Amino acid sequence: MATELDNRGLPHGYPFQPEWEVTPRQVRQARTAGEPMILIDCRTPLEYETARIEGALLVPLQEFSERIASLREHEDQRVVVFCHHGARGLQFTAALRHEGFSDVHSMAGGIHLWSLDIDPSVPVY
Repeated sequence: MATELDNRGLPHGYPFQPEWEVTPRQVRQARTAGEPMILIDCRTPLEYETARIEGALLVPLQEFSERIASLREHEDQRVVVFCHHGARGLQFTAALRHEGFSDVHSMAGGIHLWSLDIDPSVPVY
């Protein structure tokens, strides 16, 4: 059964938090427009091998502490984080904000919603 999406591309009833999240459609629009953005995939390497968004930087959530120094170069850039469905992406977003990143959001619905609404060539798992 197909997931019904609202006019923002979110599943009906999705508890969207605009202060913390952007929609996959907003990410696609920004990328299409060539707006500068760092896209961080915070899933595991195995998940990354299963399905990925081209151009995303893999930084697994469990490696956050070890990788924060290498992410500092993006501290003043627009950053969008995603995971499978959204929970880890929100955790990673909160951690980056705590570290002083000024423009960071999680992609609502994660790569799962990206696959459903934006790019069906990305496998759903």
